Amino acid sequence: MSDTSMFDLTGKVSVVSGAARGMGRSMALSLASAGSDMLLVDLNEKDLKSTMKEIRSMGRKVDYSTTDVSEIDRIPALFEHLDNTFGRVDFLGNVAGGETVFGAPEDISIADFEQSIKSLVTGRFLMCQEAGKRMLAQGRGSIVNIGSIGGVSSLGRGQIAYFAAMGAVVQMVRGLATEWASRGVRVNAILPAQVLNPGLSERIEKTPEVLDTFLRGIPAGRMGQPDDIKGLSVLLASDASAWITGALIPMDGGNLALNAGGSYPGSPAASG
Repeated sequence: MSDTSMFDLTGKVSVVSGAARGMGRSMALSLASAGSDMLLVDLNEKDLKSTMKEIRSMGRKVDYSTTDVSEIDRIPALFEHLDNTFGRVDFLGNVAGGETVFGAPEDISIADFEQSIKSLVTGRFLMCQEAGKRMLAQGRGSIVNIGSIGGVSSLGRGQIAYFAAMGAVVQMVRGLATEWASRGVRVNAILPAQVLNPGLSERIEKTPEVLDTFLRGIPAGRMGQPDDIKGLSVLLASDASAWITGALIPMDGGNLALNAGGSYPGSPAASG
């Protein structure tokens, strides 16, 4: 196998949720550029069709579904559609996540807490389960769950439900990796820090000081961009990562490496 062929996804089929915009779109485009056929999943049909059009222009077979992956009863039908259209799945990119609830830990309701777990954990698990069954039958496959640095460290800010959910995703990845590694299925997680998206950009526009708060914790000195996920996506989907499973890979510009009291050249806190 040549150095470049390790990354070749020709003949593979990938499923990517959240593929209309942001990291999901960037992941889907990177996999297609490496040769993979695609099933794209997102509620945003207009932008999803735009992603599909771009992938089709690469000569790939591509289809889409507007399944809401937080509505767990709909996920089995999504994979039946996959079976009928492609007949296999080699890679699952679990990018989409539902809404979470913000609030002080002493005030948040149990109903809201449980809804965050359902939206961010249960749907991801069922996606893994459905894809995993098919990959195990094939004897190979790769799954990537998008988690967060908030799954392994706390940022405060009234996000207790989100952090609990992301911590569950981290342990789910480790558990699935352990259960399935000997049967040829790899499961890993990418843990982003703050990656720019329309919602976050709007928040920064309304409260510009929050940008300094974020950048104090990012030694790379910039916010994340959706395209930062492209290289990792192809690596983890391909044979180049054949012995990587159960990994929690920060995509954070050095955030987790930085001590709470640290600074870096050019940091807003460098004079401290």
